[in-house]
Amino acid sequence: ACSEAVESPPAPVTESGWVSLFDGETLDGWRAFKGDSPPVGWAVEDGALTLAEPGNGDIMTAASFSEFELEFEWRISENGNSGVIYLVNESDASDHTYQTGPEYQVLDNDGHPDGEIPSHRAGALYDLVTPPADFTRPVGEYNQGRIVVADGRIEHWLNGEKVAESPFGDDEWRAMVAASKFSSMPEFGVYSSGHIALQDHADKVWYRNIRIRER
Repeated sequence: ACSEAVESPPAPVTESGWVSLFDGETLDGWRAFKGDSPPVGWAVEDGALTLAEPGNGDIMTAASFSEFELEFEWRISENGNSGVIYLVNESDASDHTYQTGPEYQVLDNDGHPDGEIPSHRAGALYDLVTPPADFTRPVGEYNQGRIVVADGRIEHWLNGEKVAESPFGDDEWRAMVAASKFSSMPEFGVYSSGHIALQDHADKVWYRNIRIRER
């Protein structure tokens, strides 16, 4: 986890190449999808970037990234649902972050109905790749998430376990998308660079220690 107190933007790069995306105190470096400032309802609570009042939309990094490792900690409310969506583009054809960006699912597996759908469980590459097992900690505790996008591959990690792996951008990827709920979204998963968004799925959620290292 990243413990440095940093100012953003711009965030200093550590010797290891990690950059903090959230300073633990402000929403600097974050804004709404197709907006200039953070959406109402997102706040800093006990050092975490928190969806305190759901219903006003996703919050998104001002910066874009292409190949990267992203690490973060997440805590979901009881029966809650959220997600980390990446490679998000604000195209004319998209009204929501999920119409362009793949999602790392954040979920109360036991309490939310999506937990009954294998490819919708926590850590999944949402609706595309199913985790092999449930590695979540009890609701109310923080989980460690990691997303790697590099060399035409996507990896999702949850509490130190690889829970999803997929090709990205090739014919196999396009076939996977065509067989999913995203088949009706022509710009889903086609961009090699984009923003990182935290999802407002109408449930309270907390994120902290969010950092990125570009590849």
